[in-house]
Amino acid sequence: MTQMQGVGIQGDVEGRLRRLEDLIEIQQLFVDYGHHLDRGDFAAYSELFAENGELLMGPVGHAKGRNEIEAMMARTFGTGVGSLVHLITNPVINLDGDRATSDVMWTVVARGTDGQPVLSMIGRHQDDLVREGGCWRFQRRRGLIEMPSSLPGAAERR
Repeated sequence: MTQMQGVGIQGDVEGRLRRLEDLIEIQQLFVDYGHHLDRGDFAAYSELFAENGELLMGPVGHAKGRNEIEAMMARTFGTGVGSLVHLITNPVINLDGDRATSDVMWTVVARGTDGQPVLSMIGRHQDDLVREGGCWRFQRRRGLIEMPSSLPGAAERR
């Protein structure tokens, strides 16, 4: 093997490693999203977004920037989030350098009046992601409800 071929292979390995690291970091972003949301830690939740990140949550509302996102989530959920569990599944991630897009399924399980779990709603997030300050963040997160809930306007999926 020539020296040039070795460099090509090394470069390929570095590129593949970077891709895997990016995919893992973005998947962790989804996990952190559900974790902070379910605990009502909207300050940590808002830090998952880019400085000028945008959150479009259909009937819940729209916010741009971390301060607005934190305020909207606190106003919408207050302390009532603790009775909900968000399951984040089936991420499809498309990387393009320091940008990416994703489509992620979510399911909300609530505590019923008898204390038993009740499937509340199912939907998806369509995301534009950006590497900002060396970390992956949500640039734009759009929530879509696939199966209606009791939220006003939930039938308006898009």
